[in-house]
Amino acid sequence: MQLALYEKYDLRLPRYTSYPTAPHFHAGVNGEVFEGWLGDLDPAQPLSLYLHVPYCEEMCWFCGCNTKITKNYKPVNGYVSALLTEIEGTLGKLPKDETFTVSHIHFGGGSPTILKAEDLRAIMAAIRARLQILDDAEIAIEMDPRTATDDFMEAMVECGFNRASIGIQDFNQQVQTAVNRVQSMQLVRDVIAKLRSHGIAGINVDLMYGLPFQTVESLRETVDQTVELCPDRLSVFGYAHVPWMKKHQQLIPTEALPNTEERWAQYEEIQNRLAKHGFVAIGLDHFAHQADSMARALSDGLLHRNFQGYTTDRAESLIGFGPSAISSLPQGYAQNDPALARWQRAVEDGKCAIEKGIALTDEDKLRRDIINELMCNLAVDLDEVCASHGISADRFAPEIERIKAMTQDGIVEVQGNYIKLSELGRPLIRAVCAAFDTYLNHAHGRHSQAV
Repeated sequence: MQLALYEKYDLRLPRYTSYPTAPHFHAGVNGEVFEGWLGDLDPAQPLSLYLHVPYCEEMCWFCGCNTKITKNYKPVNGYVSALLTEIEGTLGKLPKDETFTVSHIHFGGGSPTILKAEDLRAIMAAIRARLQILDDAEIAIEMDPRTATDDFMEAMVECGFNRASIGIQDFNQQVQTAVNRVQSMQLVRDVIAKLRSHGIAGINVDLMYGLPFQTVESLRETVDQTVELCPDRLSVFGYAHVPWMKKHQQLIPTEALPNTEERWAQYEEIQNRLAKHGFVAIGLDHFAHQADSMARALSDGLLHRNFQGYTTDRAESLIGFGPSAISSLPQGYAQNDPALARWQRAVEDGKCAIEKGIALTDEDKLRRDIINELMCNLAVDLDEVCASHGISADRFAPEIERIKAMTQDGIVEVQGNYIKLSELGRPLIRAVCAAFDTYLNHAHGRHSQAV
């Protein structure tokens, strides 16, 4: 039954970390537009920051991120200099003589652990010079355990980091070799132990399924080993094989990739195994310990979704720094140029390096709220959401009828204007969200599998 549903609904769909999604961004939103948006932000509302570090020492062949490989620190040093310039210039566009606060900071990549300790300190000092970081702010960083030095972790403590996200993916040696990401469990265990000894208690880990040579049995062992590390949160992603976009993925042995049936079985095994270990399922692909703030946010209906996935961050404005970083402001989305050299030239010339974006209409905001409710809570009360926008839910009669067709498969229930997914429908949530996506039929990009 599950396999039949997978084949029926496993369309090429967006991950809905935003709405409208990135393929619909356009050059009409440029640096000048973005600067105007920044100048209109409300200082009473806290900000969220994302900083992209586009370098790694070694390429993981499954990677879909915007990153470059280097073992020479010179280009990284040049990048840090440009990033500091961008921080100063971008934050300088906020309303003058106003004090803005920060509730969330996230360093992603690439591999932020490629940074030298003194450069991490310099970046955080530049932020603190312009903004007031709230006492309860979450300051998080993505870490490659292979490049996480003691000096770097000590700098994390000095800078106030309280959460780290560790890339595990899989502990099976054959799988690791096939994707060029070889790291032992002992190495990961040691890094997590050091973080905790420094008082950094929030630990996320990333796992993947759908990788070459993975089996249900090998994934079960990886999950059990991961649970031994006592993470607070887990992100579990299906490998997106997009060699037409990421040429290095051509190095993945395609014949060793799991087929549709095997991929589904792997997903189910991870879900069931983590549930057995007491983790709460969060939306599509996250899990959290019952005592973690993300599990509480789910229970309280306060869970949110942004470009980093599921989050407890409720800031209305997220400002992105670095090539390809996306800012999400009340007025719309704006994405930095993904080409490192062009981004760096623009920043060094004193410009906002925005390549494209999209201004949000009232209709976009309405549909974004609906999709966010579905993605986070697996349910949405259209009457309630529409009332908050001052309109009637009757306008969504066509979408309701489209979704009602899914009730026959047991993946969703519809009662009036209330939609709720079943556990069977959890992995197909993107197919339900797509019913509300008015841009989807006009997409020019290719998306990954829905499961």
